[in-house]
Amino acid sequence: MTRAELKEFLDEKADFYEQNWFIESDPISIPHRFSKKEDIEIAGFLSATIAWGQRKTIINNANKLMKLMDESPHDFVMNASGKELQPLESFVHRTFNGSDLLFFIEGLKKLYENHGGLEGTLGNPKIPTVKERISDFKRKFFEPEHLKRTQKHVSDPMKGSSAKRLNMFLRWMVRSPEKGVDFGIWENLSPKNLMLPLDVHTATQGRNFKLLKRKQNDWKAVEEITKSLQKLDLTDPVKYDFALFGIGAHENSILNNR
Repeated sequence: MTRAELKEFLDEKADFYEQNWFIESDPISIPHRFSKKEDIEIAGFLSATIAWGQRKTIINNANKLMKLMDESPHDFVMNASGKELQPLESFVHRTFNGSDLLFFIEGLKKLYENHGGLEGTLGNPKIPTVKERISDFKRKFFEPEHLKRTQKHVSDPMKGSSAKRLNMFLRWMVRSPEKGVDFGIWENLSPKNLMLPLDVHTATQGRNFKLLKRKQNDWKAVEEITKSLQKLDLTDPVKYDFALFGIGAHENSILNNR
């Protein structure tokens, strides 16, 4: 398959999967329940944080989390009393437990008070690359006192992690809302600078289409496959997340997770 043929094929698949019907079975459905910018950000960040395992379980637990936050995540983060925080102690999603969640609420509150919130850190225009922004975000997020174990729930590409969930969250916040899936509510980061959320589906299909040679699913692989996708669309390479994920999850049925 020539590059032109591959581009035509993947463009078609990206257009097919980037539709409203995609939302229902994807964790992005959680932030789509809100209209306030900060609610969308926080609901999206927390949903992306627990986005591993079966997608149905992810969505169910993210919905439970929103209920625990009184369906008003930003107000809850900024104003919840000790008594209101107590029910969060019982939350669990795989290895992400109530102690982790309680810190995440505190970490988010401090971000909005001191660093311009999620966009002010992950979307900081003074930091040139997504890799550096994610690393800087993690440093600022964990400024408050916390359990060491909680740090594992925020990846750091500086340490080689693919940072799939944060790259997915960035795609949600930055890419155009034209197709009704992503939100496009952040202005300080361009879609052309996004990095592909690399998971079992996108990595496997990337190798199938010779977009990725590296065997490990790490940050170097993210850089390699994103560079390959930039050759197909320099202004919006991460739109192909829909194509590669869709082919892998729905057409090849490799695994029912993300």
